[in-house]
Amino acid sequence: MTRIAIFASGNGSNFEAILRACQSGTVAAEVVVLLCDNPQAYVVERAKKHHIPTFLFDPKAYASKAACEATICAELIERQISLICLAGYMRIVGKTLLNAYPKRILNIHPSLLPAFKGAHAIDDAYAFGVKVFGVTVHLIDDTIDGGTIIAQRAFEYYGNDRNLIEARIHAIEHDLYPEAINLIIGD
Repeated sequence: MTRIAIFASGNGSNFEAILRACQSGTVAAEVVVLLCDNPQAYVVERAKKHHIPTFLFDPKAYASKAACEATICAELIERQISLICLAGYMRIVGKTLLNAYPKRILNIHPSLLPAFKGAHAIDDAYAFGVKVFGVTVHLIDDTIDGGTIIAQRAFEYYGNDRNLIEARIHAIEHDLYPEAINLIIGD
């Protein structure tokens, strides 16, 4: 069975969606650990509630990104992780982790990549005035929000309620991420 590590920095709704999909058998995998760089993040509480171990780390406590990622890799190897799912993880993954898990790190992004890359994709798309919004799940590479696209889902919206757009994006994310994981582990 595929052993998943989820990396998150915030609320953790995608963490919970992936975990529930695994627990229900929708995804034939097991969430083994949460890795988090923010001890105040609500995702830590979600992990506790579901008895999922959490590995908290402070990137600033390391001499370099490579040193931090080497510690993370040791944790992942010890737990026999075969797939990493970034779920609101707000750090750029470096070469150490990319090289240790080639084509085994998924990310979810709240736009139809390659459009609207970066941390403010929803706001950027809204400000631009697009009428088709969406979500992308992709394998990451060494570029910002780059890599092979695994799954995308779009919706049209002609209104002006930015919060409604975000709510619809999150609803899609919670379905699309487990579907994309199934596509990856089925290979």
